[in-house]
Amino acid sequence: MVDLGQAGSGDEEGKKTSKRSRTRRGKRGRRRRNNHKRKSNINNNKHETPPPFLPPEAEEGNIEYKLKLVNPSQNRFEHLATQLKWRLQEGRGEAVYQIGVEDNGLLVGLSRADMTASIGTLRKMADKVGADITLLRERQVDSDADGNARGIAEVLVRKVPDDQQFLDLRVAVLGNVDSGKSTLLGVLTQGELDNGRGRARLNLFRHLHEIQTGRTSSISFEILGFDSRGQVVNYSDSRSAEEICESSSKMITFIDLAGHHKYLKTTVFGLTSYCPDFAMLVVSANTGIAGTTREHLGLAMALKVPIFIVVSKVDVCSRGGVERTLRQLERLLKQPGCNKVPLVVRTADDAVAAAQQFAPAACVTPIFTLSSVSGKGLELLKVFLNILPPLSNSKQQEELMQQLTEFQVDEIYSVPDVGTVVGGTLYSGVCREGERLAVGPTDEGGFLRVKVLSIQRNRSTCRLLRAGQAATLALGNLDRTLLRKGMVMVSPKMKPTICRHFEAAVVLLFHAGTFRRGSQVTAHVGNVRQTAVVQRLHGKEELRTGERAVVTFCFLKHPEYLRTGAKLLFRQGVTKGIGHVTRLLTAENIQNHQNQNY
Repeated sequence: MVDLGQAGSGDEEGKKTSKRSRTRRGKRGRRRRNNHKRKSNINNNKHETPPPFLPPEAEEGNIEYKLKLVNPSQNRFEHLATQLKWRLQEGRGEAVYQIGVEDNGLLVGLSRADMTASIGTLRKMADKVGADITLLRERQVDSDADGNARGIAEVLVRKVPDDQQFLDLRVAVLGNVDSGKSTLLGVLTQGELDNGRGRARLNLFRHLHEIQTGRTSSISFEILGFDSRGQVVNYSDSRSAEEICESSSKMITFIDLAGHHKYLKTTVFGLTSYCPDFAMLVVSANTGIAGTTREHLGLAMALKVPIFIVVSKVDVCSRGGVERTLRQLERLLKQPGCNKVPLVVRTADDAVAAAQQFAPAACVTPIFTLSSVSGKGLELLKVFLNILPPLSNSKQQEELMQQLTEFQVDEIYSVPDVGTVVGGTLYSGVCREGERLAVGPTDEGGFLRVKVLSIQRNRSTCRLLRAGQAATLALGNLDRTLLRKGMVMVSPKMKPTICRHFEAAVVLLFHAGTFRRGSQVTAHVGNVRQTAVVQRLHGKEELRTGERAVVTFCFLKHPEYLRTGAKLLFRQGVTKGIGHVTRLLTAENIQNHQNQNY
């Protein structure tokens, strides 16, 4: 016999089971229908891609958008030529035209006939203002109703130099020892590939021990020029630096710095005193991130110098080894301390895009792979350097030139039949041949009157030096022993602030123990490099790694010329810290501090 209660419960269980199976079948059906809809939407989206955009056109800067330049009237042509002059002035001799783009950044594109006519009109405009044009790249963006391709063009306009006034960019070369920095510079500036045993770097060395060891221990300068059409001008075509300067409308000055750790103070001095616009970090493909690579990257980022990376020696490394080094660099750049977006440059279009996106505010870091022996990848680096824009515009340049003259002394020479010569960078104002300046401070805090007899820029004579340019000045029979690195040459009208004590807002990057009163460090402020002692930590007794504070420093040897807001970098052994000068303390300020403490 079957129990009626059991039978009822069995029916109920069967009903529940059938409901569950129907529910499952319903869910499966809904999933299938949703997946089908999703796939159909994806297939439809493949055919309906949204139109690409560029950032809207900015009123300032050297980039101009033009939808079409076909058969303009005479009045319209004059207006376009005036507009081109403005863009060239904003870019200090360079302008980039995007043809086929609306002012809001929409990539509309032009037919082949309209594009040819537009480029012809742009060439006439450039001829009128004395400039040359170079077609950087063309891209297809859409097709019209008849199926004809529509494209946009990117054109570089460069002004022919007048009176040797070329656009000058300074690039500091960083990297670990034996990564191929000097060899790469030798190949770029001499125009000949290396033989695999360091032949290309011999012309860059300044001392015998550098030739014997193959390692750079001093700071050397090499130049690479580009003419108005973007062609490379180096020592392979020109016999002297003066000919390179005369033939170039854009000049890249490479600052070759030391890679060995024992020459770190020389490297830091080169980064802080020579004011590089950009930094090129060279990494060997077969060793990867090793030695001082991380330290040099950290120094450049602490000083806020835009940096791009070159992976060298790809000819002696397998493809897998190169990819492994690239992955290491990508991981390093994406870390929280860097927050950079790596961009591996593989084509000429990548090089053009990297140069335009490469700015101090942007987080893009271009990465090049090349060989100084086979020449692989060298052309992409040259394209990038040719298009690389200056950091400052004409307005900032004019503001600096309106200020009083201030020249930083970085090097001191004694030249036969010339006398004492100083080398450095003009921070502000203009300097003319025959001008009288004051150089100092001396050990007693005073200034000496001097006269500028002649000026040389990139080893060629010039009569006028503008703010931001590097040069050497001949001072005649001035006693060389009275001068030292870290001095400044200023206008007699200026009242320079000389101090021995100063306050700075700092952050301690690393310290093995504690940073407290009485600690001695080597302070780098611009071209100033001197030992300083910590006299006071405001509001704290000591500092540990990662902590911030306002610190009072005192130079041990002699007073220095400083500016409020100048970047400060201090180190001692493994101790490292960065900051900026907040206050200059005179004798009166120090007395007031002592009275308050008392």
